[in-house]
Amino acid sequence: METTYDGSPDNVSQASDRLQADFKNGARHVSGVAASEIQNLIADVEDLIGRISNLKDADVARVRTKVEQALASAKESIATGTDTVRQQARRVASTADDYVHESPWQALGIAAIAGVAIGFLVTRRS
Repeated sequence: METTYDGSPDNVSQASDRLQADFKNGARHVSGVAASEIQNLIADVEDLIGRISNLKDADVARVRTKVEQALASAKESIATGTDTVRQQARRVASTADDYVHESPWQALGIAAIAGVAIGFLVTRRS
């Protein structure tokens, strides 16, 4: 959907709302993909632990215990990290929204520069 920028306060507000929504959607998507990949890794490790659980070797049992402890610690860290990232993303979105409302022309300039830089980088990779 192409829109033109006319500089009106309503247009600035709409652009800010779109920016905030796009940021939230992008963060949600990245979070979902990362969570899915981590869940797959955890499931694989749990499957591995289940497969070696019937082995009686002392070294295997010691390694299994360490892996189980590391897995529990990883799950806890992921839960904590997810909350932290979610809070930071909300703070960044809120700060960006406030900045765009307070300084629409500067925000427009920053967005234009970022767009040119991204366009330049994308064309160089192609």
